[in-house]
Amino acid sequence: MATAFYARSATFVQGSITLPGKFFTSPAIFSQELENIFYRRWICAGRASQLSQPGDYFLVEIGGENLIVTRDKQDRLHAFYNVCRHRGTRLCEETSGRFPGSIQCPYHAWTYALDGQLIGAPLMQEVEGFEKQNFPLHSAAIAEWEGFLFINLSPNPEPLDWYLSPLLGRFTRFNLAQLKPAGRIEYQVNANWKLIFQNYSECLHCPTLHPGLARLSPFQSGENDLYEGPFLGGYMDIIEDADSLTMSGRVCGLPLGDLPVEDQKRVYYYSIYPNMLLSLHPDYVMVHTLWPRSPAQTSIICEWLFHPSSFHQPDFTPHDAINFWDQTNRQDWHICEMSQAGVSSRAYQPGPYSSRESISAAWDREYLRSLG
Repeated sequence: MATAFYARSATFVQGSITLPGKFFTSPAIFSQELENIFYRRWICAGRASQLSQPGDYFLVEIGGENLIVTRDKQDRLHAFYNVCRHRGTRLCEETSGRFPGSIQCPYHAWTYALDGQLIGAPLMQEVEGFEKQNFPLHSAAIAEWEGFLFINLSPNPEPLDWYLSPLLGRFTRFNLAQLKPAGRIEYQVNANWKLIFQNYSECLHCPTLHPGLARLSPFQSGENDLYEGPFLGGYMDIIEDADSLTMSGRVCGLPLGDLPVEDQKRVYYYSIYPNMLLSLHPDYVMVHTLWPRSPAQTSIICEWLFHPSSFHQPDFTPHDAINFWDQTNRQDWHICEMSQAGVSSRAYQPGPYSSRESISAAWDREYLRSLG
């Protein structure tokens, strides 16, 4: 996407080239990605604020797995596979809502408490040796970071704080956990998920593809501070005559916190492997989560978060930011779809990265390591 930056502080590896075409088109590689990456790494699933009350839930689809993310009566977070322990039926279809104190299968009415324990199984008392405590819902690891919920399908995942250790405390000044959403758009993009990450990781394309963005934030500005491993990024500058990245060029909400002077003229962009893009502006945060559906299809959820007090201001204009990035996003999705068409050709061969695409090359290295 256009939310990338000039990699001035990154080390460019001479001879870095783009991935071969099979990595964007092969069903076998896509299956390997699901098994080795999306079923083993911590995945950003959403915001804790989506579960404000006990029984609130939303569904998450990771590859071929569907999970229920909910909060129980003791305020504990859970992620359950959307699979009844009786005959495997999906427990719920609505993508979000609130359970009335329990979770009941629509097929044979097996019923589970909000903590996943089986509390009702009609006629099973007649089955010798049946014990309800032996049939709780299958669960996945869940943890919270800065107001975001992460899920891990691995049976023995490392702690989320360990995984995110390079990021701990890095964004405290932006008060991420307290921010409230003012907009959400879901996009369906006919492109491989890796092309979207690679596009996010450089702004060499910005003057050509995003004149509105390039006008407010020069593509050669800024510096990276994370340039190897699963977390990559840095900042880009906002021009002197503008205050934020909006249609008007002005801030559209209150400052996210007591930001230092330099942060008031910067936008920070970080890719958080493998499915999160975090873009921090002085007056709002934009976050993308990527959900691979096939080698050539990706669902993307984009949300815009603001200081809670902004919602009470008469001059609060969140659509100034939302419209700016919706326009920019669609430009990016279109070029990613064009890239997908190109890398699917028998004529495609890997091409060389430039020194201003060093973050894209670093992302490829992390991807290949994690793919095994």
